[in-house]
Amino acid sequence: MPISTLAGLAFGIVVVSISLYHYVVVSPRLRALLQSAEGERDAADGDSIARLRTSHSQFAKRTEERLAELERVARREVHRVGFVRYNSFSDVGSDLSFTLALLNNEGDGVVLTSIYSREETRTFGKAVRKFVPQQGASKEEQSAISIARNGSAS
Repeated sequence: MPISTLAGLAFGIVVVSISLYHYVVVSPRLRALLQSAEGERDAADGDSIARLRTSHSQFAKRTEERLAELERVARREVHRVGFVRYNSFSDVGSDLSFTLALLNNEGDGVVLTSIYSREETRTFGKAVRKFVPQQGASKEEQSAISIARNGSAS
């Protein structure tokens, strides 16, 4: 058989194969796509859309739950910090004593005070609820809480 005949035969087989593929695979999909675009969906398409909507709804619900949990965690985290350095005793140089307020957005947390003297250093911790110390507070502790609440000394 001459090469031109073989080439013609091969070309014919390719054309028939492409036509068959188009008729069996592409045409049904194209028809379904056109029907869907025209709003003529069959039951299977409706089920697919319903499943997609259900899946989307479940995803949205999980996302909202995760966001709510993150917001709960963020409310408990320390976002407000107040820091005051001072000299507790006149015979000690520099501001080596300090008070540190660590509070969340609702004003709950702790205020820590370290008082430095030549002989010793003492450290105190007090609970704070809604920006109010639960035990008596010094003016430095009140100042640190005010800084944490407002972002500046009052």
